[in-house]
Amino acid sequence: MDDKDGVRMHRRSIGYWLGQLLALPGVAFDYAAGKWGAMSASHSMVAEAVPLQLSQAAVAKLTAAWTKLGGSAADCQVSAAFTAEELALIARIRAETAACNRNNVTRTEAYRSVYFRTPELHWSLLAHMVSRNGGWNMTDLQGEWLPLLLSSEKREALFRFLEQANAFIFQDAYPQLRLCEWSLREGRSLFHLLPAFGVSRFMLPAWKQFWRERDPVPLTIALIVNEQHYIERRVVQQPYFRDKVLHTLFFGLQSLLQLNGVVFPYGSGQETERGDGAAALRLSGLILERFEHLKERIEFGKRLYAMLFGIPRVYEGARSFAGAIKHTGSRADYAPHLFAKVRHQPPGGIYAERLLGGSLKPGAEPIYSPELCAAWSDRPLETPGHGDWFRSTADAVPYFQKLPLPHRFEITNEYGLMLNKIELAVLAMQRGGQDPE
Repeated sequence: MDDKDGVRMHRRSIGYWLGQLLALPGVAFDYAAGKWGAMSASHSMVAEAVPLQLSQAAVAKLTAAWTKLGGSAADCQVSAAFTAEELALIARIRAETAACNRNNVTRTEAYRSVYFRTPELHWSLLAHMVSRNGGWNMTDLQGEWLPLLLSSEKREALFRFLEQANAFIFQDAYPQLRLCEWSLREGRSLFHLLPAFGVSRFMLPAWKQFWRERDPVPLTIALIVNEQHYIERRVVQQPYFRDKVLHTLFFGLQSLLQLNGVVFPYGSGQETERGDGAAALRLSGLILERFEHLKERIEFGKRLYAMLFGIPRVYEGARSFAGAIKHTGSRADYAPHLFAKVRHQPPGGIYAERLLGGSLKPGAEPIYSPELCAAWSDRPLETPGHGDWFRSTADAVPYFQKLPLPHRFEITNEYGLMLNKIELAVLAMQRGGQDPE
């Protein structure tokens, strides 16, 4: 049986269980009511939106600057004329970057620290929230469900994929953020030092423009475009990851199970007076359908940015969450009424159904979601390789035409359904007597 046949079989089995779930009158009613509530909440928040403005004058200036760079694909050349003071700063930022690039938790905290020190760097908060999701995806691989669906070999490959993309983006972006902070501290532009960190020449005009005009919107889009291009050849197009991750049965099922979503908590997951916590947890977010497509990843990042900074309730809630809740990698960080960082029962044996409509059944044990330090050991950073992706303005300018605000992004109810889908996949696997893929 090939992967396509496997996907169809899994869809039939999961579809059967999902049909059984939604056939329960109470669950069907709660799901329909939740979906309507999510649409209503999205519309209400869109009505309050203050959409980000992408200045076309700024885009025109950037386009002119990128055109002047010419069509050469040569790597950025490091100047030999740096002063002793500049060389010391370069060494300091490199050391900071290496120390903070130890694992997903240290990276995520570094992004958070930059944003709370320098809030005009919008990309830092966006990166912090997306990096939290990356950490949750990593720990899921050692959590309650995915070890029952995937072999240890496939989970290792998926972790390497997530970790390498996360680490490479940080290695490229964090020195840029720190150079900006040092420029602000010293009151002078230090962006001529960017080539020392191997940063694409594409970013120099964006940082120079930000320094002059302090407009965070075109800079943030530039960083989204740059970082996705940065990992395209270094991670996404790597034969190992294409074979072991992107072209696998599980990756094909991600859209069905909605495992490729990014969620931003904007309401506390702490327990309420009702005692179940469910009324307090509110999630915004979007689903990325095809990670392997560069354009789709960039547009997805732009929509996340427009949602995070254009919807006041999402921004205020996500910022409050980022400031108050330490990132550990466990989903209990935002949903302690559903997940636990410590396993209550020993692993192994037959998994028993615990969810009903996205909530735990009365008396059910919480879903195991470990902290990153308990799930994965730190890995040495692989060398990302050299080379500048930027060839011409045509590589980038199309992404600067608009910054769309998504109209449906309240996904608290959809998130509950996603959890049900994953649990149902486990139950279907067990019922079919299949071993992890």
